[in-house]
Amino acid sequence: MKVIIGLGNPERRYDLTRHNIGFELIDYLGDKHNVSFKSKHRALMGEFRHAGEKVLLVKPRTYMNLSGECVKEIMDYYGLDTEDLLVVYDDIDLEPGKIRLRPKGSAGTHNGMRSIINHVQSDDIPRLRIGIGKPGFGDLAAYVLGRFSGEERELMKKAVVEAAKAVESYVEKDVHAAMNLYNR
Repeated sequence: MKVIIGLGNPERRYDLTRHNIGFELIDYLGDKHNVSFKSKHRALMGEFRHAGEKVLLVKPRTYMNLSGECVKEIMDYYGLDTEDLLVVYDDIDLEPGKIRLRPKGSAGTHNGMRSIINHVQSDDIPRLRIGIGKPGFGDLAAYVLGRFSGEERELMKKAVVEAAKAVESYVEKDVHAAMNLYNR
């Protein structure tokens, strides 16, 4: 089983914000694979099969900065290892619309990833970062919790489609094969 965890904040007021791009990817994959979501383990969860593999889609309901609580609970319940996960989240250090897969690494400035690393006690967690860029000036929190401009929105829709292909490649093969195809 592969578990795809999209990070975001659960309240409706955060829908379509930069920080919720992980949720957008999970919603896109859910629609594409006709997934029904149910509330379980402090998350919205749904499953489908792809390339003979069971895939669990997860949107933590614990808020971004506490995502690790939900992820740890799911890992313990299903007896998962970190290599069974793929965490999807926004990255201010990547240009808007760029995607980047990695098999492991630090949390950088991302509090959601930091929470996951702290709770599972490992940074050997495959991740897919979707670039949202960073503001030239101003409050970073306001920027990540803000919405995309019209032009950015179109770019991010394309990024979500590309990221979904990368997720499917990860499920079909592994993170390294997906990296070779999608880290351009």
